[in-house]
Amino acid sequence: MNLLERIRRFLNWEISPKPDTKLLPEIYPHLKAFRLPLILTVLTMLVGTLGYVLIDDFTLMDAIYQTGVTFTTVGFGEIAPISDAGRIFTITLIIAGFAVFSSAVGILVTELNRGNITAILKERSMLYKIVRLKKHYVVCYHNDYTVEVTKQLRKNHIPFVVIDPREEIHAWAKEHKYPYYLQAEPHAEVAMLKAHLSSAKGLITLSDSIADNIALIASVRLFEKEHSLPRPYYVISSAETMSNVEKLKKLGADTVVSPTKLTAQRVSAMAARPDMENLLEEFLYKSDNPLDMQEILVPKYSWAVLKKLKETHIREISNCSVVGITKKDGKFASMPKGDVLVTSECKLLVIGTQSGLALTKDIIRKRLKPKELKFV
Repeated sequence: MNLLERIRRFLNWEISPKPDTKLLPEIYPHLKAFRLPLILTVLTMLVGTLGYVLIDDFTLMDAIYQTGVTFTTVGFGEIAPISDAGRIFTITLIIAGFAVFSSAVGILVTELNRGNITAILKERSMLYKIVRLKKHYVVCYHNDYTVEVTKQLRKNHIPFVVIDPREEIHAWAKEHKYPYYLQAEPHAEVAMLKAHLSSAKGLITLSDSIADNIALIASVRLFEKEHSLPRPYYVISSAETMSNVEKLKKLGADTVVSPTKLTAQRVSAMAARPDMENLLEEFLYKSDNPLDMQEILVPKYSWAVLKKLKETHIREISNCSVVGITKKDGKFASMPKGDVLVTSECKLLVIGTQSGLALTKDIIRKRLKPKELKFV
């Protein structure tokens, strides 16, 4: 360990993560067009220097300086008397320098108009930003659903990366304010590495094509196995028909949303209870709302296992209410009474404030009976 490394550790300085060099797009192949002007420039300087040394007996530094002044046509004049042969040589050198300079400018303008170099520099900069993300979501394929989803993620301060293979993604990202985005095929392993999927919380695929969603889900689950990740990703997808919903769940999607079914449920709820139209939007979907709802898993080691719900005193301690229990076998019981037993690996559906939900989660996950129960 060198001295700089010891100082860095002593001061607790963190080094910014950098993307793998293999993922960075190569810029050097696009600079090949500049090789010929560069070679001609070196040759012109070499010939000019030798010419002034041989024709007019210039010293080496004077010859280099006179060649540079003449080649760039800055008009500084002669630094020493030049013979007629030297002047003819100077005129030839000026014409050659102008030709080389003009060709170099033309090549530069052509490459800039193509946009390859600019696009590569932007992508490299984006990869350096993405590699710093943690617990973000990778959102695949841009469409109307993606626009709305990213708006909600942004409101809730959840980082995300949008991936789409189409060239229009650059304009869409600017229009819809995507802070991080990539132009790539989402199901390709390179795209997953560039999106820093290893540190992501999950993936959202909302393609209009069921084939794209299938390919992406399969690729993500394969990516997990190949890289031996400690936890599986939370994968969210969409499907139009119920048969496709079941298909995507079998392939490995954790949640599959059906826009058709959701629309039908929402419309029927509005028809049955017009006064409840905005209830979910008001109490669950607004980021600034004090109330929230969360499903809390009861681990096997929890002290609350085989205790009656009223014995946990969740309401008294955290001011939260248990409005549902999902048993390990998947059966759901709404509005459970106080005599209902809390079983191992069941899920409690709890409603309350953010701080209350966090306190409830801490209480449920304890191995020993919490001290707070002494005061209720």
